[in-house]
Amino acid sequence: MKILNGQVFDLNQGFVSRDLYTDGGLIAQASGDGQVLDASGCYVIPGLVDVHFHGCVGEDFSDATPDGLQKIADFELSQGVTYICPAGMTLPEDQLAAICKNTAAHRAKNSGGAEVVGAHLEGPFLCMAKKGAQNGDYLHDPDAAMLKRLQAASEGCVKLVTLAPEQPNSTEFIKAAVEMGITVSVGHTTAGYDTARTAFEAGASHATHLFNAMPPFAHRDPGVIGAAFDVPGVQPELICDGIHVHPSAIRAAFQLFGKERMIIISDSLRATGMPDGEYPFGGQMIEVHGNRATILGHPETLAGSVTSLMGCLRQAIAFGIPAADAVRACTYNPAQSVGIEDRAGTLDVGKEASIVLLDQTDLSIKAIVFKGQVV
Repeated sequence: MKILNGQVFDLNQGFVSRDLYTDGGLIAQASGDGQVLDASGCYVIPGLVDVHFHGCVGEDFSDATPDGLQKIADFELSQGVTYICPAGMTLPEDQLAAICKNTAAHRAKNSGGAEVVGAHLEGPFLCMAKKGAQNGDYLHDPDAAMLKRLQAASEGCVKLVTLAPEQPNSTEFIKAAVEMGITVSVGHTTAGYDTARTAFEAGASHATHLFNAMPPFAHRDPGVIGAAFDVPGVQPELICDGIHVHPSAIRAAFQLFGKERMIIISDSLRATGMPDGEYPFGGQMIEVHGNRATILGHPETLAGSVTSLMGCLRQAIAFGIPAADAVRACTYNPAQSVGIEDRAGTLDVGKEASIVLLDQTDLSIKAIVFKGQVV
């Protein structure tokens, strides 16, 4: 395939006027067939990578149903999100095990849609005070043996786990998780700077939805945000739906951490792609009005977003984040956080040919290529 006349994303140079070639399912030096896509007036970017979202089109990852996960994967691919690591909620261990087994079974089937690269266990190892929309009845102290059981149930598919590091046994849990090949993320936490820094120095390398469900960045106790900034390599997530984080804070975070570290996530719910109304979420009910989802009866408690990652990319650019930096935060950086950057996240020769063409004017999708095939 030849993709001609586009502005092609480059990790180091931003956007470059050049042609792009694929051969089979990979980016190539020259085209392996005669198919041509005209990318005039388009950005040519890698397929997006969402490492924190719960569902869409009426389906939730935590329901652990094969059909539901397939519908999620299909919808995400239609939005230009080609690699996904959906997040489970705070639930009993048997339900978490079912989520893990469903993830492994889906990967074994390889039945189309966005590739499910793994699972993100956002719960249950969180703190009550910052549980947000998580169900407090099922919170659990960090438990390395439990995590090992869940990783076994997933056949190695758990890629991310969120932790409140002020909870008991956190340091031992972090070290055990890292040994299992799992990225540990600090979030849903009351931790101050010292506690958070200890967690990052023990091996945690990710921060769950920065600013949300954590103490603020205060001048005498900069908390998780300050600790994440001070420990090189920590990658903070941001929900760029225009609801969870003010545009000024998004711009400030990109300036603080730099384009090399920021990860944009959607944190999207089953209500994404659905009409306003009431929906179940993690054993509770949420209500959706426009672009805002809250716990039913608690309009001050946000429950995740109803915006896809592609929508969040557009929002970030509208908020003043340079397009190339926003693309990197939706592609290479999240790919790096779940260990697939060797095959995804850039358009370098040898990478998988998962590519999206976006109109430069309104960022609408003009074409999606997934592993060498036009969707």
